[in-house]
Amino acid sequence: MFGNVPQALWTRWCPPDERNRISLACRCLLVRDDAGRTVLFETGIGAFFEPKMRDRFGVQESEHVLLQSLGALGVKADDVDIIVLSHMHFDHAGGLLSPWVEGGTPQLAFDRARYVVGTRAWERALNPHPRDRASFIPELQGLIEATGRLELVDGERSQTLGDGYRMSYSDGHTPGLMLTEVQTDRGPICFMGDLVPGTPWVHLPITMGYDRFPEQLIDEKRDRLQAIHDADGWCFYTHDASVAASKLAIDDRGRFSAVEPLTQLAWG
Repeated sequence: MFGNVPQALWTRWCPPDERNRISLACRCLLVRDDAGRTVLFETGIGAFFEPKMRDRFGVQESEHVLLQSLGALGVKADDVDIIVLSHMHFDHAGGLLSPWVEGGTPQLAFDRARYVVGTRAWERALNPHPRDRASFIPELQGLIEATGRLELVDGERSQTLGDGYRMSYSDGHTPGLMLTEVQTDRGPICFMGDLVPGTPWVHLPITMGYDRFPEQLIDEKRDRLQAIHDADGWCFYTHDASVAASKLAIDDRGRFSAVEPLTQLAWG
């Protein structure tokens, strides 16, 4: 998760367990917009893994946590109108599937949702490189496409979402990673995906070993964070174990940092 950062440094931010694993979230963003729609940004890792794979990746819960979390808010799977995916890696899209059942076949957990995915991220999932093939769920793309409710996006706007949402793209982590900015009455909030998975990665040199082009990612990160800072906006973090969102500060050396951290986002 920290690429070439020395362990003595990153353990200050994320202390590891005895197997050298760190705590990570797979956080999703739920938006109830002015059009009365329920929009879900990503679906986390879900519960599609068989037990052996769940243990390998340190997934602590066997149940579908996203469905339980939505239920606690009074939202059923069938209430979700639109699902937006920054990319198709399993820890961001696995929650689209119903929980694993021995001998069962994968099924979508959201029966009536429309899906919004970046065109190049979708193409990467269909034609992965050997370096990242294991990051995708082979059956998932076919299940989504079969619904007839998929929109592939390659510009700033999605026809499905409309004008309250604006897209930008990054290629440093994976081709066509789609970052969606949502307009709110507290300022814009940007779903950072794996461009900035949590507050430690706000610091520009910090990248992941999973990133395909770390130097390119740093340049993309600088541009996106500067734009968010200039707009007095918010970053939403999908993998930070304790911080859901923050604003940004820039010091006199031009170094970014996360400020005004929120442990949860519950804006009304």
